[in-house]
Amino acid sequence: EVQLVESGGGLVQPGGSLRLSCSTSGLSYTGFTYSDMHMAWFRQAPGKEREGVAAINAAAGTTSYAGFVKGRFTISQDNAKNTLYLQMNSLKPEDTGMYYCAADTTVSYPLRHQQYTYWGQGTQVTVSS
Repeated sequence: EVQLVESGGGLVQPGGSLRLSCSTSGLSYTGFTYSDMHMAWFRQAPGKEREGVAAINAAAGTTSYAGFVKGRFTISQDNAKNTLYLQMNSLKPEDTGMYYCAADTTVSYPLRHQQYTYWGQGTQVTVSS
């Protein structure tokens, strides 16, 4: 069974930082390895649609970012640990939401949630003073 488990969320003041992690397991059930995957972070605020935050091609290391996080968030990975990260700096109240990790093997539009099959349960990020 493929499992994606997010961690690292919490309550932070505006201007603060958080580092999210997404540990993966069971990808071999798909016939693929972590390095074959496209990985991404999405977020969803109450009453809003899920939106793409950042994505990475695990093999090539190429990244994509939503415009609203460029320069503030950095997606990275540790292929040896099959783990994805999201470093979030200069956090704003509008960054509040549930953050999800997603994975799939074939992705044409990395920041579209419809492209991904495998999802974690999410970790809550709240930015508030």
